[in-house]
Amino acid sequence: MLMEKPLPNPTEDSEEYWEACQSERLSIPLCGECGHRWLPPSRICPVCLSEAVSLSPVSGRARLFSWIVVHSSQHPGFHGEPPFNVAMVQLEEGPIMHTRIEGLDGAEADDFEIGMELEVGYDAVDDEISLPIFRPAVGKGAE
Repeated sequence: MLMEKPLPNPTEDSEEYWEACQSERLSIPLCGECGHRWLPPSRICPVCLSEAVSLSPVSGRARLFSWIVVHSSQHPGFHGEPPFNVAMVQLEEGPIMHTRIEGLDGAEADDFEIGMELEVGYDAVDDEISLPIFRPAVGKGAE
């Protein structure tokens, strides 16, 4: 029996974020007091501790900050899938998020370049969760 992949478990702090992703809108917390934007979502600004927080849409553009290629998965839900990548991207608006990169020829190190331009897409894994994933920006990578 195959084990299912682990999925996010929306909480009071993150449910609006995941609802926006389900509608294919990338939105992140914005502090109404100091203007800070961050991930993961929370109801209190990590800079000034204000509770004047709202979810704010972002462009969906990012640059590759770091990545690894997984050749041997540790979670049973991913057995049989390697190699695959796990990436960190820096959104145009500043925050860094964990994701994966799709739309490259393969999952080898030569396919990736720190700073490469990316744009958000979504992987609808079930009726409730769509994961934000990133692809090379149009005209910027292998298609």
